[in-house]
Parts: sequence; C-alpha cells; structure tokens
Amino acid sequence: MNIIHMKYAVEVAKAGSINKASETLLVAQPNLSRSIKELEADLGITIFLRTSKGMMLTPEGEDFIGHAKNILGQLDELENMYKTELPARQTFSISVPRASYIADAFARFSNCLDERSAEIYYQEINSDRAIKNILEHNYHLGIIRYAAYFDKYFKALLEEKELHYELIAEFRYVLVMNQSHPLAQKEKIYLKDLEKYIEISHADPYVPSLPAATVLKEEHAVNCTRHIYVFERGGQFDLLSQNPQTFMWVSPLPDDIISAFGLVQRECHENRKIYRDMLIHRTSYKLSKLDKQFVTELCRSKRKYLHNI
Repeated sequence: MNIIHMKYAVEVAKAGSINKASETLLVAQPNLSRSIKELEADLGITIFLRTSKGMMLTPEGEDFIGHAKNILGQLDELENMYKTELPARQTFSISVPRASYIADAFARFSNCLDERSAEIYYQEINSDRAIKNILEHNYHLGIIRYAAYFDKYFKALLEEKELHYELIAEFRYVLVMNQSHPLAQKEKIYLKDLEKYIEISHADPYVPSLPAATVLKEEHAVNCTRHIYVFERGGQFDLLSQNPQTFMWVSPLPDDIISAFGLVQRECHENRKIYRDMLIHRTSYKLSKLDKQFVTELCRSKRKYLHNI
C-alpha cells in the first residue's frame, strides 16, 4: 500500500470529488483516479462509490479513511519530531462532556499557547463520540462521563479498545434553575417537587451495550412528563435563564456562570447518584507538554468547583 495513495484517498473523501481533490493536490484527474483504483485493488475493498453527486464513501471506505487519518497524523508528528530546524507546531485535541468546570479549565489552558503555530480542537460531545474521536479521528485525549452504576460497561469497552483511563473527578449532580423558579427559595427540594416542571436534559446519553431507552430511564431521577433535550450547553443555559419553569441536573457550576445567566444552584439530598469523569487516550500515546498543562488546569478547576462526596 502506497502512502501517497492513502493521502490521495483522504483528500478525495474530504473534497467529495476527484475534480476538487485534483485541484487541491495539484495532481491530474486521470492520475488521481488511477491511484484510487490501484489502492482499492491493493486492499481488496471498494473505498468510494462513484455517483452523479461525487465520490461517496462505502462503509468499508469510512473505516479505512478513519484509520488512514490516524496513520497520516502520526507520520506528521514523527516528521515534526526530527525537523529540529523548524519550530514544532502546537497541537492539542480533546472531546469532553458538556461541563462548565472543564470549559473553565480549557479557557485557562489557552493561555499556555505561545507564538508558534497551533491547531487546537475542543469538542463537547457524548461518551460514544469521544471514544470514536480517539479511535477514528486522531484525537489525542477524551473525557467521558457516566454514572458509577455503569462503571463495568465502560471499563470493559475501554479495555477492549485498548484505551487508558484515569479518574479525573467523582461527584453528585446539583440542581440549577432560574432565580425566579418557584423552587429557587425553597429550603429543601425533593424529587417529587420537581415533577410538574420542565427538565432540560442532554440529548445523546450513551452506555455501551445498553439500548438508549434503558439509559434514558436510568438517567431520569425525576418522574417528569415534560423534557427538553438539548445538545448544546449554551442553549441549555439560555433556556434556564429565560424559562423559570425549567431545571437541569449538572456538575457544580462556577459562580460567574450562575451570575451571568441569573441562575441558582441547589442540592437535592434524595439524588445520591455518583458520576465519574474519566480521562482517556490510547495506551500507546504519551502525553505531550500541552496535554499535561491542560490536565493541570483541569485538576485546579475540579478542586475549585466540584463538591466532595
């Protein structure tokens, strides 16, 4: 298998057509098309379907391109290690749960960047995608969140995928709601008090080997009849700040977030479920200087914002 052909295939997948990839690569279209066919013949698979709308990846092709991106990324890193005459590019990539203490750590971490060129990727996403980003999209780090009840499911998956995992934080969710919410000034809040209000929930819960319906049922501590599922953390805060009938379970929030959105943060002592945030990466991956700086900021934010259990 030719590395050049692999690069060509990745570019064709990115561009969606031979014509566009040819312009980017400065390679004649017939030569590029022939290279792709030779690669498919060498591998014994069909990477692309040739359609009137362009080059579409087959399922086998998607799998191949994911692995190819990882390999090419590692080759780039290896090359940069020995090009000592050039300043090393700063690279960092991580997928995380929607958590304010992590976002706070990332903001502080951004101050670590110097004047060299940098490519930094930070994505808020569920645990399934965080794992796939490492395995298929060349992300270096991930943080996954799950209820401690599901510990065996996640650790079994991580070990199967040869991913290193390390506990970052362990905590209980707190309630967050508009400061005008009818329960905001109540001395003690019970689960039954919340049933008539609107619960804002993450839209993409995930536990390996379990159906989504089972996971959703386990995640809902309150027997609400009204739920709003939102993927984006900022959108969740907008809802909370503008609708005093809503509430959400979160890892403890920084004071500036609470103040900015006009919220209050309360405990519900009936909700005893423990959650864990786990740092993950490939077992073969060695943390870079930037990675270690991020983890340092992450630990500082955790100590500042998360309650002890």
